[in-house]
Amino acid sequence: MDPALPLLIVDGANVVGSRPDGWWRDRRAAAERLRDRLAAGGGPEGGPFEIVLVVEGRARGVDSVPGVRVEEAPGSGDDLVVELAESAAGRPCLVVTADRELRRRVGEHGAHCVGPRALPEP
Repeated sequence: MDPALPLLIVDGANVVGSRPDGWWRDRRAAAERLRDRLAAGGGPEGGPFEIVLVVEGRARGVDSVPGVRVEEAPGSGDDLVVELAESAAGRPCLVVTADRELRRRVGEHGAHCVGPRALPEP
């Protein structure tokens, strides 16, 4: 982690699932497209960020690339997002998700949230 940069945590399953583009046919490929979009500067305006993409389930197996660290959740992706937000204590943290309960949980650790539409379109 680079403590000099704000942390951007992306709830991969939630962001991928927010667009009806056939992601359900190949969840890993959909997560890879999101990762590549983020690596190309796809964070919300106001970057730069240290970007962490959280994947789970059938989206596991996505490699990290320069600019985006991919973290595989061993169980619930939401739980890993909360752990990452908690570990960011003392540094700005922004979580990308539309999940209301996850927003509440990370907010308890001082993270701010934006929805998937905050990311630039592919």
